[in-house]
Amino acid sequence: MRDLWPAFAIDVGVLKNELLIRLSLWLERFLYRHADRIVVNSPGFVEHIQSRAAAKRFSPDIQVVPNGVDPQMFDPYATGMAFRQSYDLQGKFIAMYAGAHGMSNDLGVALEAAKLLEPYPEIALALVGDGKDKPALQTQAAQMGLKNIVFLPPVPKNEMVEALAAADACFAILKPIPMYATVYPNKVFDYMAAGRPVILAIDGVIRKVVENAECGLFVPPGDPQALAEAIRRLAGDPERAREMGLRGREVVEALFDRATLAAQFAEIIET
Repeated sequence: MRDLWPAFAIDVGVLKNELLIRLSLWLERFLYRHADRIVVNSPGFVEHIQSRAAAKRFSPDIQVVPNGVDPQMFDPYATGMAFRQSYDLQGKFIAMYAGAHGMSNDLGVALEAAKLLEPYPEIALALVGDGKDKPALQTQAAQMGLKNIVFLPPVPKNEMVEALAAADACFAILKPIPMYATVYPNKVFDYMAAGRPVILAIDGVIRKVVENAECGLFVPPGDPQALAEAIRRLAGDPERAREMGLRGREVVEALFDRATLAAQFAEIIET
């Protein structure tokens, strides 16, 4: 289980047809109850699945194998200078978002934060990726007259290394929907592997990872003022930001190395 479907689709409002909802919920329970073992990538999924799978003759065997990352792909000491030069971002403190630009990602909040950061010309926001909402976000940014935010094209995974190296801090953001408190977003582990401090506008289980690692700052989802303030704080204390990033790198090496997690997954399947 990589996502809780249909729960996410229902909560976000994508799935609205009552008949389809009932059929989807029935299929969800059927699959859970007929599985020999269920593997999830977030501890936040366990309670949901237990509640859906519960039956007199079935107690689900649920194993957690979290999303991981290959730390060797990333150099936490790289500067990403070539990437910065490609987009004329030299000399800026770059707060970067890398990922989908969709309805769940709440990137309108980032635009509002950029507006609040206009008095700080040394700070720039970079949004890397693509998605259904990107054209509307670009139009909104133009209407707001934003000069401190750039929209960059999506890059292949192997080139993401250079993109994240160009960042001084990275942010992850989702809409303030309760179900999103259950997720372990891949991008957060990439940010940590790159040695960049995480600004996290997502509450829940991933917040525990970031706060336990002391590798970033949590801000309430849906709050542009808090997001802008977190970016400003890190820009004003680059040494602290650097220390946070390196602590995150240490944690992914110890707990979220993809090779180790793959071995755990293989063992679950084989036993």
